[in-house]
Formats: sequence, structure tokens, C-alpha cells
Amino acid sequence: MSGTRVAIATDGFKGMEDKVSSFFGAAKTFTVIELEGKQIKDVKTVANPAASYTHGRGRTVVQMLADMKVDTVLASEFGPGASVILEQNRISKIMAKAGKKVIDVVKENIAG
Repeated sequence: MSGTRVAIATDGFKGMEDKVSSFFGAAKTFTVIELEGKQIKDVKTVANPAASYTHGRGRTVVQMLADMKVDTVLASEFGPGASVILEQNRISKIMAKAGKKVIDVVKENIAG
């Protein structure tokens, strides 16, 4: 994956030490990792603007990720609406176990 941006649904602001959130749209934060090949170039954490919404989280989250030029998103669960919107924005999705550390899911799925 060269010049790739990956977003991981996370529980807080701990970067690579954070844990994967149980839900995509309701995640508190997204840890965004920029890769050059399999090397991590940059890591930042952004708050989920839709975390407190009761409906329509997926559209807001996907728009934020699309605006950030994210190519791939990892989460433990994706709702059907979010999945469709991710596809429409050509953002691929990878399932990751909730509670697992970001560094571990990156090693397993991306930076190998």
C-alpha cells in the first residue's frame, strides 16, 4: 500500500496504543495513519463529529474520511448504511477485532 491513508475506529486519543472501537459510526475517535509502502509516515487522531448522533452517523463519518482522503477503514462492525456509503466513496473496509490495539491491527492487516 503506497501513499495510503488508513483510518481505524478507536476509543480515544492514544494513537497507536489506542484500542479498536466496537462500532464504526459511534467510535469516539479515528486514528488516521499515513503509509508510504508499508512504512508509517504519520499518525493523527481525530474526534468523530457524529459520535453523539442517534441517527445518520455513517454518512457524516464517511464524508469526514473522504475529505481526509482515506483509502481504507478498519472497524469491528460496519452498519449496512455506512457500508454502502463507504463503497460509493471507494473506501475499502477491513474488519478488526474490538478492543485490540491499533499497533497490532496495523501490523496484522497493513504494515505486516
